[in-house]
Amino acid sequence: MTISVLQTTRTTFEHCLGIIRHASVDILLLLGVHASEGKDPRWFLEQLDQARLNLGGWNAIAKRLHMNDAQLSQFTLRLRHLQQCVPQYESGQAVSENQLIAALRFVTALEQLRQCQPLLTYLTDVDASDESQQRRAERQLRAIELVLKGLVAQVWPDSQSLNAYLKQHFGVDRLRRWIKQGDDQEALSGMCFSELALMVVDKKSFARHYAGVFDDTSVLTLFVEPRATLRQFLDDCRQARNGVIAGEPLTAAQLTLLSCQYQQITRPVQRAFERGRARVNPASLLIVDDAQLEQYWERARHKNHPTGGDLQEIGETIEPPRKRPQRTAEEREQLISGTLWGAVGVMVLAILGGGIWLFSSQQPPAAPGVEIVKNEPKREAPSPRESITQKGITWDAFNMRAAIDRNDTHVTTLFLQGGMNWQLAWTEQAFALGNTDVLQLLLRYPSQMDEPKPCRRFINTLGHAMSNGASLTAEHALYLQRFCTVPAVVASQKHEAEQATLRARAEPSADNKKWLKIQTAIYKEIRG
Repeated sequence: MTISVLQTTRTTFEHCLGIIRHASVDILLLLGVHASEGKDPRWFLEQLDQARLNLGGWNAIAKRLHMNDAQLSQFTLRLRHLQQCVPQYESGQAVSENQLIAALRFVTALEQLRQCQPLLTYLTDVDASDESQQRRAERQLRAIELVLKGLVAQVWPDSQSLNAYLKQHFGVDRLRRWIKQGDDQEALSGMCFSELALMVVDKKSFARHYAGVFDDTSVLTLFVEPRATLRQFLDDCRQARNGVIAGEPLTAAQLTLLSCQYQQITRPVQRAFERGRARVNPASLLIVDDAQLEQYWERARHKNHPTGGDLQEIGETIEPPRKRPQRTAEEREQLISGTLWGAVGVMVLAILGGGIWLFSSQQPPAAPGVEIVKNEPKREAPSPRESITQKGITWDAFNMRAAIDRNDTHVTTLFLQGGMNWQLAWTEQAFALGNTDVLQLLLRYPSQMDEPKPCRRFINTLGHAMSNGASLTAEHALYLQRFCTVPAVVASQKHEAEQATLRARAEPSADNKKWLKIQTAIYKEIRG
């Protein structure tokens, strides 16, 4: 980035931090926590956790903020991610594009919270916006959708093979709806934006067809992998797109965020086009006159009306419809025969039951004041996944991690019982805040910890925490003993302890002695 762009990025970022500080004071006041001024995101997280303790849980916080579980999870997740991207900030220091995007995403979350709770009156205007910026955003959103369609069409150039794929993975009913709503009986144009985006960010499809297009290491690095980052960015675009379709002007924060995300989404595709690896040219899709642009959004509104809006968050994977094999003629005959004989059996049992009831219906009168309660049939308990959905929480790893971060053992248990995997890196916030309940819960599901090489980061994080004064707790020891006793990790930590010993002998400074103590303590826990 040039010097002027860097200065603009820093100025916008600092303005976002100012908005967050002022908003945090209003939010905490509503939650019964009084603060004279707001501070950094870590402080805001700590104060929210204190409010949770004061009010008796996250449900009470959600009720005061007029949010459901899913909305509160998304809010805290964005704040936590901002805190991770910006652990400390001094005015005037360099700001990366990822830090700016994380700050803008949380400012948009503050705007959504303000809509949920009218008592909050903080301001979130990042900058002044005009009609030209709104038009630019509409062009960018249109270009992003057309880029997605172009990438899918590049993989499935033949409509018959595409329809066969859609029928297999989404079901015949959805395919019929898309063809009916699409232009010229074309399925892709009949999809909602979230459905089209899912075609690209689905785990299997992305790895097989699109990972080579989005291989630019300079973009899509906000989250752990490009696919996860692309999915989150496209979901932000979905929400902005819903606003445009509803006729609502995008806020200054949304406009700035969309501009940043548009560059990150289209830059690798543009590079792939220039190198002949893609047939989609994002630069040409951005060029459209006002009449064509208005026609595009009018068609989008027309398609949006029967579906009730694109309200579904973009998923992680495509979930095919459940299939039941068609019965043969012999199976159908057996089914009909069995049904008839079953009906005869039910009639016979009903006659016998009626006779028995007539003879046994003369029961002694109940004692005065005693109420006879009939047993109700037991209802089948909902599955953990159904319970998560009933709470308004999307079944994905981001919401599970948010539940772990806020020490919500109930929601975390439902995710674990439903089979969701977790990663050791997700426990960092829990260890930092001393959330032993959720840490002990996760240890009861060790087989679902699927992080490939978890111990290097875990041990490094633990070592730095101990160097800053933290102690090696019983929970730390349990996690080390459970996940880090493999021979390779033990050998690596033994080497670290030996190197720390040599440094302490060569230069017996306080810092070297401290690190010797830390490395030795960790090694003792994992060597068995």
